[in-house]
Amino acid sequence: MNIAPLSTLAAIIDRGSFAAAAHAVGCTASAVSLQIKQLEAYFGQPLFDRSTRSAKPTPFAYEVAATARQVTEALDALRARPAFTVTGRIRLGAIASVQTDVLPRTLRLLRDRHASLDVRVSLDDSDALLIALKSGRIDAAVLVRPAAGGSSRLIWQNLAKQPFVMLAPASAAGDSPRDLLQAFGFIRYDPALTGGRIAARYVRRICPHARCTMQLRSIDAIVAMVSAGLGATVVPRPRQPLLDAYAVREVLLGRRGPTRQISLVRRNADVDNRNIDALFDAFACAYASNAPRVMKRATS
Repeated sequence: MNIAPLSTLAAIIDRGSFAAAAHAVGCTASAVSLQIKQLEAYFGQPLFDRSTRSAKPTPFAYEVAATARQVTEALDALRARPAFTVTGRIRLGAIASVQTDVLPRTLRLLRDRHASLDVRVSLDDSDALLIALKSGRIDAAVLVRPAAGGSSRLIWQNLAKQPFVMLAPASAAGDSPRDLLQAFGFIRYDPALTGGRIAARYVRRICPHARCTMQLRSIDAIVAMVSAGLGATVVPRPRQPLLDAYAVREVLLGRRGPTRQISLVRRNADVDNRNIDALFDAFACAYASNAPRVMKRATS
């Protein structure tokens, strides 16, 4: 049965006349009369008392109209319901710099958007996270994408391209990465990590004989050491609050400087996984709101 006549009946009762109802539902008065006749034929009894000059709704018409309102409200609620729900548990792996940078905002967005989604986070380096993903121990990972693009057996979704920067003690003069490394020595970002290997290749290219003063795995620790005047470094650009907390000089490495691609990766079998889709959307929003301010460019 077409529900439009039910809405028309409710409009007549609400507005007091066939003419006013016709204007409200956007049809002619004759069309309204035809719909009421169809309803009367369907229910097998009159809905209006036509013995008087103006037709008056019968008690049964009021009952039908009340039921019609409930039906249309329920249908409107069904139409307004999201096409799908995001719920359940998702196991996410993330590298350390992601966990201290955009992950808190991402989790807050997910909680606000999908309160029924339970995100369990584990920390590791990119290589270990890929192994965990392939073995099924985690459902998705946010990590450094390999320079060659990564395995075609996985689905890669890029989130952000991060530049590497030179950090030197606040008292350092000059903007040449080579000169700063020669003057202060090199605090090496652990080359066992993907980002560390990228930084090491760059330093070997611009200053092959740079003196390594220490090697650290934590970017937070490296920034603290640079602030203490114990060396200069090349690392993926740290989060802004960390740079604000320490006295360091930051120098952009120019167009030939290294970058790394942060991506979300999942298994091919999870191509249509709604939970992972929601996770990617939240990370993308977090990165979009986390754009760094302009940095000082290196002179050489």
